[in-house]
Amino acid sequence: MFDWIPALAALPVLLGMAFLTWLASLYKRDTSIVDSVWALFFVAVLLSGWQQPPVNGPRAVVALLLVGIWAARLSGYLTWRNWGQPEDRRYRAIRASNQPHYALKSLVIVFALQAGLAWLIALPMLPVLKSPAAWSGLDSLGVAVFVTGLVVETLADWQLARFKAQPQTDDAVLDQGLWHYSRHPNYFGEAVVWWGFYLLALGSGAPVWLLLSPVLLTVLLLRVSGIPLLEQDMAGRRPAYRDYVRRTPAFIPWPPRDI
Repeated sequence: MFDWIPALAALPVLLGMAFLTWLASLYKRDTSIVDSVWALFFVAVLLSGWQQPPVNGPRAVVALLLVGIWAARLSGYLTWRNWGQPEDRRYRAIRASNQPHYALKSLVIVFALQAGLAWLIALPMLPVLKSPAAWSGLDSLGVAVFVTGLVVETLADWQLARFKAQPQTDDAVLDQGLWHYSRHPNYFGEAVVWWGFYLLALGSGAPVWLLLSPVLLTVLLLRVSGIPLLEQDMAGRRPAYRDYVRRTPAFIPWPPRDI
């Protein structure tokens, strides 16, 4: 049985965070600051659930540690990457296609939407916090999968940052390291992180329907706001990217095809 009380208590917290971030975006005229807050939504769900009865179970500290490390790294990296930069191209496109009154519309279509999605994806955290069940092999597997995804995501972001810092032509494409085997290893790592947490939730006795949470994140990355938007932009700006697409898997790392 899933306890909805901690979940419902967390929702207004996330919406409040989204509202404050929206106000900051109006001042900066930069919607992309929501990227820095995305990971913090998950910490907010965790801390909100932590305060709710019953007493936190044996996995609570592990959950807080894992999610805290993940969120600090991702939020810190995105803040550093975007600092002093103009609004991200993806959000400029959203801004252009939602005129007039984008400033007001963005509260719903960007900030409240992302808060709601984060809430849905974070639901498996709550049974992990409160479960009294003994630690099991499934829990250990979940932690191992989570850490693997975190390492992949971190390494991919580091390789991308190093590539961008080097002198390059406008047509240059990163196809080394993890990016030799996947066009989006950072997104793959992100998905693996939350599949790992889902395994930890199963070890806590969470209902199977919470499978919808990692499935939702994976679909968003593969079909909605992740790969499609980024690749549409890249293909238009860098002609060499088309060859990269033909030979390199989009998501799951795999040896590239010969063309």
